Amino acid sequence: MKIQLKIYAVILAILLCGKTSSQDIPVSFRNEAIYDFLDELANEKIIAITSAVKPFTNNFILKCLNDADKSRTLLSIRQVKELDFYLLQYRFLEGKGKNSYTDNKKGNIINVEPRFNVGYKPLGLHYKDSLFSFSLRPIWGIREYISGGSKIMHTWGGAEAWGSIGKISIYASLRDNYQTEILAKPQYFTQNEGGNYKVNVQGRKGGDFSEMRGGVIYGWGWGSFGLVKDQIQWGTNYHGASVFSGRTPSFAMIKLQLKPVKWFELNYIHGWLVSEVIDSSRSYTSSTGDFRTVYCDKYIAANMLTFRPIKDIAFSVGNSIVYADSKIQPAYLIPIMFFKSIDHTLSHGIDNQNSQMFLDLSIRSIKHLHLYTTIFFDEFSVTRIGDSKRHNFISQKYGSRLSNWPIRNTSFTFEYTKTNPVVYKHRVPTTTFETNKFNLGHYLRDNSDEIYGAVDVRPFRGFLLRGDITYARHGNEYDYTTGSNADELPFIKDVTWQNITLSFTCRWEFIHDSWLYLNLAQSSIKGFDVDGHTAQYYLDLYTPKSFQGDNLIVIAGLNFGF
Repeated sequence: MKIQLKIYAVILAILLCGKTSSQDIPVSFRNEAIYDFLDELANEKIIAITSAVKPFTNNFILKCLNDADKSRTLLSIRQVKELDFYLLQYRFLEGKGKNSYTDNKKGNIINVEPRFNVGYKPLGLHYKDSLFSFSLRPIWGIREYISGGSKIMHTWGGAEAWGSIGKISIYASLRDNYQTEILAKPQYFTQNEGGNYKVNVQGRKGGDFSEMRGGVIYGWGWGSFGLVKDQIQWGTNYHGASVFSGRTPSFAMIKLQLKPVKWFELNYIHGWLVSEVIDSSRSYTSSTGDFRTVYCDKYIAANMLTFRPIKDIAFSVGNSIVYADSKIQPAYLIPIMFFKSIDHTLSHGIDNQNSQMFLDLSIRSIKHLHLYTTIFFDEFSVTRIGDSKRHNFISQKYGSRLSNWPIRNTSFTFEYTKTNPVVYKHRVPTTTFETNKFNLGHYLRDNSDEIYGAVDVRPFRGFLLRGDITYARHGNEYDYTTGSNADELPFIKDVTWQNITLSFTCRWEFIHDSWLYLNLAQSSIKGFDVDGHTAQYYLDLYTPKSFQGDNLIVIAGLNFGF
C-alpha cells in the first residue's frame, strides 16, 4: 500500500510540475479580431497556422505572437501596434518580460507585484506564481437589431475563468442569453450561435438560453489531451465552415492534439452528442407518477491529419462517424482510424452508422495571398464520377483572401460554397449529423450554394471597416429515405429560399476582447411557391420573422468578453 501511494505521488508530481504553466486554454473562434490578425500574419508569411482546425489555444496564439515579435521590422506601423496590443493580453500571466502586466502599470487598478493584478488591460482579475495561475473575467453584452418596424434586443452576461497548475489547465465560461425574438432555431439559415431556448419565460416574449463551456486539459510541449464541453470549427473558411460549423450548442468531448514535428499535426475528438430522440425502452414512469423521458445515446468520433510538405502549404485529411444504439465503441477511441472501415466490420449484416470524410487545402505560397478549399464527403462512389445523371453527396468550398496588396491595411475575400442534395442528412434519426437538432456542418445545409465577397479596411489598431455581399440560395427540401434514388436528385431544381444582403460593418476593439459594433445592411430574403408550399412557408421555416422580405437592418452593440 505504501509503495502504491509513493507511485501515485510521483505520477501526480510529474503531472503538476513543469517549468511553466500550460495555459492550453481554447480561445473562442468567435473572437474574430485575434483570428483575423493571425491570419493576416500568416498571409504575410510571418507565421504558420493550421486554419482548418479551430479553436486555437492561448499557448499557440502566444507562440505565434512571439514569432511575429522577432520579425517586427517586417510589419507595418498598424501591425506593430496590433502585435503589442495582443502581446499585452497573452503575455500578461507570464509575469515577466516586455508587455507583461507587472511591467505595464497603465490600466491596472490594483497591482501587487509580482503575483496579483486587477485591471482593464486586460479586463479582469489575474494571479500567477511559480506553480499556479488564475484569471477571472466578466462577460456582458448587448446588441439591438432594427429591421423595418421591428426591434430585437439580445443581451447576455456571465463570466469566464481559467487557471493552470503546472501542465494542467482548467477553464469555464458561462453566458446567459436573452433575445426578444429567437434568432437561431435549428432550421434557420443563420450563422448566429444556436441555443436550447426556453420560450416566453415568465410571460416575456422571445427566448432565453444558457451556454456553459469548459474543461480540463493536460498539455506538454508537443501536444495536449483534455475532457471539455466546447464548440469546434473544422474547415478553412471566412464565412461558414463546411465540416464543423461551430454554431451548434457545445457538447462534451475528449480532445487530443499532437504536433510532434513541424510538418505533421493530428487533431481528434470523441464527442457525446444530444440526439433528442426518445428512447422508449428506457423512458419510464416514476413512483410519484411522473413520466421520465430518456434520449437515445449518440456519439461522434472525428480526426483531422494535417501535413505540411512545405511551410506554406497545409493539406488536411480526416473522417468522422456518428454512431448510436450501442455503448461507447473502443475502436472509435483510436485517434488515427478510418472509421467507415471499422463500421463495415461492426455493422456487418445490419444497417451501418453514419460516416463522413473531408479534405482541406490551405496554400499561402505567394505572399499576401491565401487560397483554400474544403471538400466534405457525406457519401462517395467512383461509379458516379462522369455520370451526368448521378452525383456524389459532397459539399465544396473554394476561396481566397488577398491581404495588404495592392493596398496596405486592406484585404479582399471571395468564397464560394456548393452543397449537393441530401448532404448532412441521414435516414436514421439517431445518427443524423446533428446535435440538439442543429446541423453540425455548413449553416445552409444541403441543396444550397453561396457566393460571399468582402473588403476589409483596418485604418488603425483595433478598428475594422468591412463591406460585404452575400448571395445565398436553397433548393428543394428532399427527404433521404431507404430505396430513394437520392444521388439522382437535381441540384436546386427550384429555389425555395434566397438571400441577397449587402452590408457595411464598423467595429472597434477598445480594450482586450471588448468591442463597439455597428452594422448597416440592405437585405432581401425571399421565399418561393415550390412543391405545394407557399413562399411564406419557406420564409417562416428558414428566417426569423423580422428579417423576412426587403429590409434596411441596423445592428448596434457593445460587449465585454465572450
